Amino acid sequence: MKKRILTWIKPTDSQIHLANYFGAVKPMIDLSKEFPDAEFFLFLAIMHGLTWLHDGKAIHDNSLNVLKIYMACGVDLSKFVIYNPADVPAHAQLNWVLGCITHMGFMERMHSYKEALDKGKAKEISVGVFTYPILMAADILLYDADVVPVGQDQKQHVEYARDIAQRFNNLFWETFKLPQPYIKPEVGTIIWIDWRKMSKSYNNYIWLLDDEKQVLKRVKQIATDTKTVEEPKDPDQCNVYALCKLFLTSDEDTSLRKKYQAGWLSYKEAKDYLFEKIMAFLKPIQERYAQISDQEIIDLMKKNAVYVNELANKKIAEVYKKVGFTL
Repeated sequence: MKKRILTWIKPTDSQIHLANYFGAVKPMIDLSKEFPDAEFFLFLAIMHGLTWLHDGKAIHDNSLNVLKIYMACGVDLSKFVIYNPADVPAHAQLNWVLGCITHMGFMERMHSYKEALDKGKAKEISVGVFTYPILMAADILLYDADVVPVGQDQKQHVEYARDIAQRFNNLFWETFKLPQPYIKPEVGTIIWIDWRKMSKSYNNYIWLLDDEKQVLKRVKQIATDTKTVEEPKDPDQCNVYALCKLFLTSDEDTSLRKKYQAGWLSYKEAKDYLFEKIMAFLKPIQERYAQISDQEIIDLMKKNAVYVNELANKKIAEVYKKVGFTL
């Protein structure tokens, strides 16, 4: 049986920014090359979206647009099974079963709940936010995933899925495979403009669909030190260089480092170079994006729903039999 690798896309916004690309999209594409014989499942976390966004049109539009951008970034549709869990009733069915065997004390250790508790807002979060990890566990366990690529901040989701699966297996005999998290250590936090991580909440991001004017404005805002043009500079202490490095070949990186260390490199020159590299990276993505229609995405999801429903129904039938739901 092929190794099955599963990950997801969150339709939080209508676009994704550069940090999203290097932190989530690129590692996923690289992983498909590292494991060419594996089966990759990529699901749209649309049901999770309702926990923070109560706007049906926004969830719908965000979902389509984000999927189009992922395709434009180079996600190989011959290797990825992209699907919508809302088209697969077994996700909600398994969510209920797992919720019934999961203790409150276990759920109260969830990061988002503890943060709300610390801020005195625990009573303001929805039940969906509180039980979010159980639905995520159902999403992961339903397809017997072997590996789940995640960032460090999402590792807890896989740990919760493993713990919930183990509890079910202990109660009803072996049913679920225990997935392994896959975290690439070299994928770090991308720092931007004001020395904080690139994030929508800090308003310091570049969307992959931003035009030249928008990108140039952001690049000009990057914070630098007060060294003069003629002074040598340490590239490892410069945020402009750190961002440039994301787009450079090995030879280009070596050349730029030498310019920093030799002196007579202005920060304006460095920023202009970064701007050119960012636009050279974004333009092909934007061109591919413009060629992808909403209907193409919808047709793809409908097609893949048939395959994932077959797998999910088989697993939920096994679960229902073991918990006594099948009469």
